[in-house]
Amino acid sequence: MLGMLLSTSVVVANFVDTNTAVIVIMSLAFFGKGLGAVGWAVVAATAQKEMTGLTGGVFNGLGNIAGIVTPIAIGYVVASTGTFNNALWFVGAHGVIAILAYGVLAGPFQRLQIRHA
Repeated sequence: MLGMLLSTSVVVANFVDTNTAVIVIMSLAFFGKGLGAVGWAVVAATAQKEMTGLTGGVFNGLGNIAGIVTPIAIGYVVASTGTFNNALWFVGAHGVIAILAYGVLAGPFQRLQIRHA
């Protein structure tokens, strides 16, 4: 969750004027994103052993859908506003959503077991 909190710092780039400051802020945000990217670890730790491949495939498929939708959404935001300011808010909001998802919705992680009849 600390990594996702760091990733939200990308929004601060809206409020600085120098390229150096933007690079430092973006570096911190991308470091946080990398630090908070525990998705595959959670899949490996929680999926039933017999379903790891299917679970990983679904997880990867959803990630690929996000990789398609996000640039399109950012493109529309930039095209309609003429600036990346709202796009950075959009990206920062995803860090907040991730914090809430892991902190509030997920609860303790444990391996799922399917009972065979």
